[in-house]
Amino acid sequence: MKKHLFLLCLLSLPFLGFSQENSERTAVVITIMEMFDAMRAGDSATLGAIFHPDMRMMSTFYDKDGKPQLRMGSAEGFLKAVGTPHDKVWDERIWGYDVQVDQTLATAWTPYSFFLDDQFSHCGVNAFQFSKTEKGWQILQIMDTRQREGCQTEANDTQKELETLIAGWHKAATDADEDTYFGSMTENSVFIGTDASERWSLKEFKGYAEAAFQKDTAWDFTTKSRTITVSEDGRQAWWDEQLDTWMGVCMASGVLSKTEQGWKIAHYQLSLAVPNEKIKDFQEMLKK
Repeated sequence: MKKHLFLLCLLSLPFLGFSQENSERTAVVITIMEMFDAMRAGDSATLGAIFHPDMRMMSTFYDKDGKPQLRMGSAEGFLKAVGTPHDKVWDERIWGYDVQVDQTLATAWTPYSFFLDDQFSHCGVNAFQFSKTEKGWQILQIMDTRQREGCQTEANDTQKELETLIAGWHKAATDADEDTYFGSMTENSVFIGTDASERWSLKEFKGYAEAAFQKDTAWDFTTKSRTITVSEDGRQAWWDEQLDTWMGVCMASGVLSKTEQGWKIAHYQLSLAVPNEKIKDFQEMLKK
């Protein structure tokens, strides 16, 4: 069973401000990511834990005569289908997130394309509703649209460019390539580490990492998953990713800005992930 992840520090995008609301938005996005990771893995137990007991599912679409239709689904039936062994991986790829939060209510609008293994099936938009419970954010309702034409089936050119930049940035740390690593960041960039004291400007981060970059490898983080979203005006982008590190699993988020020298990393935050069932033990350890 894939474990739910508790983030020690959640993303605070500079253009949204450092706020509790933004942390909650990030938590909602991670819940959505957990859902689709569980679908790919055929893990109905994880899905059941993030579904609200009163969850509803439905699809809306046009029939062959062009008439709008609404089809009600069953959360119980969906969980059974996901958990039943099947030959092909159910791979729903999300192209962006539009999340709104107010107290214990959250909504999310996520364009998607659905694949069976690598074979395209259909696309549309998911409209999520979430309720904040004692267990965290739980999915209360999913309503989706479905179509086969005019669909995005792969990352667009900008997303590919940014994927190359981010992957190259991580590789530069693995190769101890100081010029490429710090050259990929803006002059006013901020790097936030896992310790509460680790909020560095570019100059401070260079000083902190100087000894590490004198070795063959500064650090070696392996990316497990990454989602990149580009702003409507094409001048800003942000991403979240899950990493395998020497510390264990980390969640990280970053912001990119389009500059005269091309895309640069303006903000990055690295957060250690602790399984929910171990968080109390972790809190006790911190008291020692």
